[in-house]
Amino acid sequence: MFRLWVRIFQDNHMLKDICIADDREDTRTHKVFHALEEACYHFDLGKPIWLDKTITEFKRHNKARFTQDNFIESIDFDYLEIQIIEED
Repeated sequence: MFRLWVRIFQDNHMLKDICIADDREDTRTHKVFHALEEACYHFDLGKPIWLDKTITEFKRHNKARFTQDNFIESIDFDYLEIQIIEED
């Protein structure tokens, strides 16, 4: 089972969160992209852009933050954070 925790923060307070589970036979990368897409749909957000610093942070910590720099449209929060909490 693969689970990704997606949270939205404003002023260091969590506003919203969702945990996306994925038990399909697929690569880790595809599972992350699919879960992030599903969370953005749930929160009614555009998909963020993976910048080099985001990719590096995610590879190192299994956790990444998407700020205004990662979104094309304006966002009304400080950042969206993703974290892998379970991997098979």
